[in-house]
Amino acid sequence: MTDVVLAGVGGQGNVLSARVLAEAALLMGYDVKTSEVHGMAQRGGSVVCMVRWGEKVHSPLIEVAKADFLLAFELLEGMRFLRYLGSGGTAIVNDYRLDPLPVLRGDATYPEGALETIRSFASRTIELDAREMAAQAGNARAVGSCLLGVLSLYLEFPHSVWEESIRDFVPSKAVEVNLKAFALGKKSVEEIS
Repeated sequence: MTDVVLAGVGGQGNVLSARVLAEAALLMGYDVKTSEVHGMAQRGGSVVCMVRWGEKVHSPLIEVAKADFLLAFELLEGMRFLRYLGSGGTAIVNDYRLDPLPVLRGDATYPEGALETIRSFASRTIELDAREMAAQAGNARAVGSCLLGVLSLYLEFPHSVWEESIRDFVPSKAVEVNLKAFALGKKSVEEIS
């Protein structure tokens, strides 16, 4: 069984990324289950998706401390859903801060040290400026494809499966940008290794 949590804010594309990931696992012949919690997504609220695949999956929900991977589209959301990451788990983190409404109004402060908290908790943390990479690919909204590119290095899914899944779910006008963003995310880790 492989369990992945995708955590972000409404409008960042984590629902689309979860669908691309689930489709890739389906194309590999796995049983796949997904869940999405949108909350106040249209108002910039928290959005979490869970994708599970294996020989037989009985539930779409990942238990706390059981996820193999956490894809954090934003630092605070990564920290918020860190509890789902299991021992030995990998956090793939977009080093990006998006202030929630209470912070913007001055009613709360953004937690200091979100990235350090993630680093101290996860067995392995891969940090990237996915927003900048996505912008280089042609659209700063393709953050999810950058994060999936990194994730692809830890899964045994051939590139053709990822490409087919991206082509199936990403709107046609954005496919090439997302394929570039995927490649940039993957390359960023390959260059570090």
